[in-house]
Amino acid sequence: MYRNHHGKIGNFGRAATATVGAVVMLAGALLAASPSTAAPTDAPGTFAEQNLAPTVVSPFAAYRIPALSYLGNNVVVAAWDGRPTSAADSPNPNSIVMRRSTDGGATWDTQRTILAGFQGTNKYGYSDPSFIYDAEAGKLFLFSVYSKDVGFVASTFGNDDANRNIISAQVSESSDGGLTWSTPRLITNVVKPGSSASNPQPGDVRGMFASSGEGIQLKYGTYAGRLIQQFAGDVRQSDGTNAIQAYSVYSDDHGATWVKGANVGSKMDENKTVELSDGRIMLNSRSNNAADNARKVAISTDGGHSYGPVTLDTSLVDPANNAAITRLFPDAPAGSDDAKKLIFTNANDANVRQNVSARVSCDDGVTWGVPRVIRPGSSGYSTVTRLESARSVCCTSPTTSTASPSPNSAMTGSTAVFRPFLPCPPPSPA
Repeated sequence: MYRNHHGKIGNFGRAATATVGAVVMLAGALLAASPSTAAPTDAPGTFAEQNLAPTVVSPFAAYRIPALSYLGNNVVVAAWDGRPTSAADSPNPNSIVMRRSTDGGATWDTQRTILAGFQGTNKYGYSDPSFIYDAEAGKLFLFSVYSKDVGFVASTFGNDDANRNIISAQVSESSDGGLTWSTPRLITNVVKPGSSASNPQPGDVRGMFASSGEGIQLKYGTYAGRLIQQFAGDVRQSDGTNAIQAYSVYSDDHGATWVKGANVGSKMDENKTVELSDGRIMLNSRSNNAADNARKVAISTDGGHSYGPVTLDTSLVDPANNAAITRLFPDAPAGSDDAKKLIFTNANDANVRQNVSARVSCDDGVTWGVPRVIRPGSSGYSTVTRLESARSVCCTSPTTSTASPSPNSAMTGSTAVFRPFLPCPPPSPA
């Protein structure tokens, strides 16, 4: 037994990732004419690799936790933790590094640090990046943990950022596609309610973190334009106990202010959202209950402020790992067949973080097609975002124990073309 990501107890099959791995671009004929043509044994098509970080460079000892976003005009941004000394989570004084592509992920600029941690007395660090791109305002946001002396497990209640025993949260902003970044803005008082460290009230949050990967911007209806970033927090309940719950943090003014939504579920963990074809929001979460071996799902009808009952989607097997979900056609009209098509990536195994795979749903996530393996073998967190011309790019990480990270194993990128790939039924005749 050992402590995995955010200090939870798991068996070795749930090992935390110590390195970041594959950027995979899925392209070609993603949607065939008939579901009968697809089978799990179908060949995945062509596959090629490129290295995004062929070696871990000083001052880092390991890379973890990928984030990814597409900004239009073939611009893709990828970020991940650069972790000094070891592959440990916060309060290790981690940094966030980034690379950027202007040709749809074919080539990438030089890795650079965009949020630098500090080692030594009064250390601090940044961990677990997540992007949101505001396509209306042309702004890119980066959320992360900001830690001092404690991480998720040891943080106390309260939201005083000057208290070194409180885990904090920050958001940074770029108006030039990730070339330059603003000074980090602390939003701990929003995402971690409750000012008292000694007398927490129901709803107060002890520890929290933004779910790494990517948030969303809504396209349809009353809440069109809303930015949504998912969080998980250890929340005080009315009976005096604590529960790991999920919640959305959202903005209706292009990131000027942020609002925390209602807490949802129990034994939740890193979670993502996707807008469905009718404007509802589907939350898809890692479970903090090792026996579930599947993803937890809930639906919002108020733009992510609150969610209905949490159910277990047993068709999406999962080894308690961060995963990703997004739309295949984000610009499709509301209610259209294309608007119902989703892609989901995760480590496709009930117990072990291995065989990162992709599935497509043609009906707003009610059912899912057969999985296609993107990369066999060990695989940690994955995140997926949509490019042009029916292509998607997935960033994932291989899995090794945090106790013995490979000093020269880092982020490798892979380009994969799948033909055929997870077909949907043909559209109904007009």
